[in-house]
Amino acid sequence: MLGMVLTIIYLLLCLALIASVLLQSGRSAGLGAIAGGAQSLIGKKKGLDEKLSKVTTVVAIVFMLFTIVLVVIN
Repeated sequence: MLGMVLTIIYLLLCLALIASVLLQSGRSAGLGAIAGGAQSLIGKKKGLDEKLSKVTTVVAIVFMLFTIVLVVIN
């Protein structure tokens, strides 16, 4: 039961990590242009990129920790 709950959380972390990476604007501003409407809510694009960078870092660390926990449990 615990393994199944951790696996579901792990899958949600995977999706969050993918989304946070894809929403960041690169040199060519690839998929980051999708969040263009969010600029009016959050602020400048630079502020949005900084927030997405921090979110990506936190989600990546939690993702790595969950990976280690799932390997140890299995």
